[in-house]
Amino acid sequence: MRHTATTRFLRLLPAALLAGCAVGPNFSPPHPALPAHWSGAATSQAAGVTSVLSTDPTRLQDWWARFNDAGLTSLIERSRASNLDERAAVLRITEARLQRDGASANLWPQLSANASWSRQRLSESTPTGSLFTRFNSLSVPGFPAISVPNPYNQYQLGLGASWEIDLFGRVRRSVEAASADVRASEEDRRAVLVSLDSDVARAYIDLRGSQQRRQVAQASLDTERDLLELTQQRQAAGLTTDEDVENAAAQVESTQAQIPLLDLEITQDINQLSRLIDREPQALRAELDEPHSVPPVPPQVPIGLPADLARQRPDIREAEQKLHAATARIGVAVADVFPRLTLGAQGGYQSQSASNLLQWASRFGSIGPTLELPIFDRGRWITIRLQDVRAQEAAIDYQRTVLGALHEVENALAAYQADQLRRKELTSAAEHSREALALARQRYASGVATFLVVLDAQRTLQQNELALAESVTSVATDLVTLYRTLGGANLQDSDHA
Repeated sequence: MRHTATTRFLRLLPAALLAGCAVGPNFSPPHPALPAHWSGAATSQAAGVTSVLSTDPTRLQDWWARFNDAGLTSLIERSRASNLDERAAVLRITEARLQRDGASANLWPQLSANASWSRQRLSESTPTGSLFTRFNSLSVPGFPAISVPNPYNQYQLGLGASWEIDLFGRVRRSVEAASADVRASEEDRRAVLVSLDSDVARAYIDLRGSQQRRQVAQASLDTERDLLELTQQRQAAGLTTDEDVENAAAQVESTQAQIPLLDLEITQDINQLSRLIDREPQALRAELDEPHSVPPVPPQVPIGLPADLARQRPDIREAEQKLHAATARIGVAVADVFPRLTLGAQGGYQSQSASNLLQWASRFGSIGPTLELPIFDRGRWITIRLQDVRAQEAAIDYQRTVLGALHEVENALAAYQADQLRRKELTSAAEHSREALALARQRYASGVATFLVVLDAQRTLQQNELALAESVTSVATDLVTLYRTLGGANLQDSDHA
């Protein structure tokens, strides 16, 4: 704070004296500076790209359905129903709501009842005890006898009530902050779901990609075994050398060595999917072991505009609610330096014997207001400054979150475009490699070309087909990442918490 505590108090006091006011700053939703469009480099449409980006409004609800893969949809639905991280996020929402309800309870009167019995003895070494002992039984003519026993019993039944009048909005600001915490926890759950959906989709696509690469390796292995058999036949006929046979055998064994690694990737992907739906390892083996192709990307992907990010991304909305809560807590701290007015009342019955406890003469009671005015408490002013600094930190976190979201989307767009172009070139390269291998085998069979030419053509084809399979996987994974960076699920998703 730039002003002294006294100056600040005097400036706040006139407005605070109005009944029912709430001191402290009112929260205004931030309006981040976002570009009007995505960068041209990220959204430019290159020739040959089969999945086109558009700035049409995007609907992110059930985005995984656009892959048109029933297995993927089933896994995501099951993960949402059973994942432990999601269930923990639901409990955090419940916790935040209970804290809000606890803050709201302070707006209402507090009522309590009490009942007690005690036996007391006053020390005769004190003036009061000595007086009670000396005049234990006092009789004045014309008046009833007065008995002051020592020790004595005391029975009491009573009711008490208190109500803090929220003159300066301390309680209301607390409720406002707690309500913002609830909304932040709800956005945190949505962020968990966005992460969960994308993790399931990535693991599923990786699984299908590993299976596709294994099929490529197996097909190459079958071809190489045919070449080895052909070479052995030609060697037996004296048409080739032992060196060609050894080279062909070495290529077979090299390709065979790739199979266990691909099987390991498949096992790890299946276990990862089992983990995401909270099942034991290998629980999905029977369901997922049969190879399937990588889910194809849709022909058109609407991505909206940068201005949509603040509405779509749960981490940005969560950061906004945390800023709201921090702003409201400034008001709580400011209200704490103003007077507190509490209305209190208590009453009941009190007697030395149980037999006459409920008699009219045993009643007691009190009622009246209590005004607490802090005169010197430097800690309260420090708390105001502390909450102000925390609000500034929350504002910086919000700006950082928005900026990070922009970078993530731009990088995801660039990756999606680049991998599509790479897939296009690798598709063409694989076609040329298949043709080159067929020609090399014909020339080798006719004795025109050496076996090394055939072997080199086979290696090139295998490399290009594996690279193509990896590229197809990367394109689908890039789209999952893009959906995640755009927000993953709209505001209506999963509001049943």
